[in-house]
Amino acid sequence: MDRVNKICSHALWQQAVAKIQELEKERVFCGHDVAHFLDVARLAYIENLEKGLALDKELIYGAALLHDIGRGLEYTQNIPHDQGSQLLAEKILPDCGYTKEEENAILEAISGHRTADTGTRADLAGLLYRADKKSRTCLFCSAQAECKWSTEKKNLTIEV
Repeated sequence: MDRVNKICSHALWQQAVAKIQELEKERVFCGHDVAHFLDVARLAYIENLEKGLALDKELIYGAALLHDIGRGLEYTQNIPHDQGSQLLAEKILPDCGYTKEEENAILEAISGHRTADTGTRADLAGLLYRADKKSRTCLFCSAQAECKWSTEKKNLTIEV
């Protein structure tokens, strides 16, 4: 997991995560912290194993660790977070040992993680989309009634 650890120790990633933490400290809804990133990574990796997709673990974890790091840019500069995350990831990935092909796959997954059509795909982008949605524990959330997600989108049951 050398490349994943390079992401986590990258100064720009750490700054982005700290900024999100600062900006979300009063947030009552789902947060975008390291726990969320790792939940997404683990769910995506489990699906990868269950479906026999054979995607590299570091590719999945890399995409998950980077998919929401643009939240700070969304909050401060009104840049949609998928675009902000892609901009930051473009600066981080070259320092972490991924091939150009892997970087492109991660960037594509990040840019599509909010697009519903992506959820039907059997690639990294589809895994990231589904894991991101499944990572939310709406069933146990104290802010469920105020949440803007529709009832259909909320995770109100535990699924296997």
